[in-house]
Amino acid sequence: MFSPSRRCIALALAFSALLGCASRAQTLDTVTVAGWSQPISEITNLLAEPDKGFFKAKGIALDYVPGTGGGSAIQTMLTGKADIAFTDPASLYLALDKGEKLVAIYNIYPQNVFNVVAPRSAGIKRPADLKGKRIGVYSLSSGTRQNLQVLLQQVGLTESDVTIEVTGLLNFAPLVQGQVDATAATDTGLLVGRMKGLPEVDVIEVKDHLNLPSDIFVVTQATYEAKKPLLKRFLAAYRESAAWMIAKPEEAAKIAVTRAINGRDEALNLEIIKLRNLSTVSPTTDSKGLGHFDPEPMQKGADTFRQLGLIAKPIDIGQVVKSDLIP
Repeated sequence: MFSPSRRCIALALAFSALLGCASRAQTLDTVTVAGWSQPISEITNLLAEPDKGFFKAKGIALDYVPGTGGGSAIQTMLTGKADIAFTDPASLYLALDKGEKLVAIYNIYPQNVFNVVAPRSAGIKRPADLKGKRIGVYSLSSGTRQNLQVLLQQVGLTESDVTIEVTGLLNFAPLVQGQVDATAATDTGLLVGRMKGLPEVDVIEVKDHLNLPSDIFVVTQATYEAKKPLLKRFLAAYRESAAWMIAKPEEAAKIAVTRAINGRDEALNLEIIKLRNLSTVSPTTDSKGLGHFDPEPMQKGADTFRQLGLIAKPIDIGQVVKSDLIP
């Protein structure tokens, strides 16, 4: 039988052990995502972590570093300030061409969300109609320009067949004012433009010609090889967050009001989130699950970039895209 003093010591030791277990149970592995954007409503499934805890449930403390494009996301990751880049295939191709060793591990948005918009009066209904026209892009390094180049290439045209005008993010004003004949945009950009009174327009969807994914998760080869269990947990949590936003867009729209820098208008949040949900799914994800790649458009995109002279080296997508970490 324990003496009172021994009983106290035993209880103290047991209590200390419990505290140690609790402490270990609360320890989270930090995963930092380098984004292409500020914390905007279309990524509410990531921004909702304090409210929903998808990543915490997998033992992960999620951190998000804002960016100014897919290239900046990759650069942030390469400098060691992030583990994962939330980027796009074009930025991946360009980095691979420079010799970076990278792996694409998750297809965030399988659908190409880029388009070219023209007033009905312009009669621009197909890519071939763009020949000789003035076309606006967000910037010369933006996805709008890159996807415009891809679109033109699909019908045997190049940038020399059109006139490119840099119009900035608010690029529908030059279109309405007649400074350009058409403008390259995104689905959410067009949505906001229409809600602000954009007249009737014809829309050429890039995905109807090359359905290159809009965004993907990319890691370095070293991270891929060294942190597979952690990356699997991250992707499982991300997939749950994406499934939640698909199933409950209204709840996500409410959360975006306080979590997204552009989220004050709940009704607009909902429409943006619905668009992003549509871009999250594809026939491939229907059969294999969220996050899976269709290698064919990824390879065709890489080949197109080489034909355009945007990259010099051939890229074998089979060596770059990996699906073994997807739940």
